[in-house]
Amino acid sequence: MTDAAYLLVHEDREYLLEPGEEFGTDLGVIEVPEDVAAGDEVETHLGTVFEVRALRGPDLFNHLERTGAPMMPRDVGLVMGHTGASGGDRVLDAGTGTGILAAYLGRAGADVTTYEVDAEFAEVARDNMRTAGVADRVEVRTGDLTEELDALAEGEPFDALTLDTGDAPAVVERADDLLAPGGRLAVYSPFVEGTREAALAARDAGFDEVETLETIQREMDFSDRGSRPSTAGVGHTGYLVFARAP
Repeated sequence: MTDAAYLLVHEDREYLLEPGEEFGTDLGVIEVPEDVAAGDEVETHLGTVFEVRALRGPDLFNHLERTGAPMMPRDVGLVMGHTGASGGDRVLDAGTGTGILAAYLGRAGADVTTYEVDAEFAEVARDNMRTAGVADRVEVRTGDLTEELDALAEGEPFDALTLDTGDAPAVVERADDLLAPGGRLAVYSPFVEGTREAALAARDAGFDEVETLETIQREMDFSDRGSRPSTAGVGHTGYLVFARAP
């Protein structure tokens, strides 16, 4: 991976900063050395000591600049688990957004080509890939994947196809042209209508192991009175379709 930003932590404070960056806080000005490394300590001009930590996956979700609602860690985990994307794999992604999924894939060692139709969102995603240290593995392209399908189908096949777009069913119809034999498909949608269309498109395209999941997660509360699911937060985030290319 290319050089990433680091977390600088003091008690309940944490800041995502890059080597050489200067950042002002009420605890003093933080000057991050160019040669900073995880495990170092950086002292502000007022004497407050911050611990330098390497970025982890959850830190990306918490600190990368957002251009909308990013994919939640629970959904990212399912995509990573069901596609098995890892070092050496080629992944085609669409609906980059903030780039949370693309960053996770890149940190797992995959080479990712991701499409984002909004030019401003795409530029933010490129900055986020640099922050995450995966700019050498994740190429953020500005454009509509559906307009590039013919050209991509003529090139080297991909090992996984991950989609978070409203027009995902149209891409799924061509997924067999894009994926290597046995390649994996993952489609995320917040709405059941698009999910159904994607699942049916995968079946019509001859894909195997077509599976649709709703992701629901409940946090638990433990107290002296007893244990129960938390009444706060949103349990449902979306639907995921997974399938394997023939």
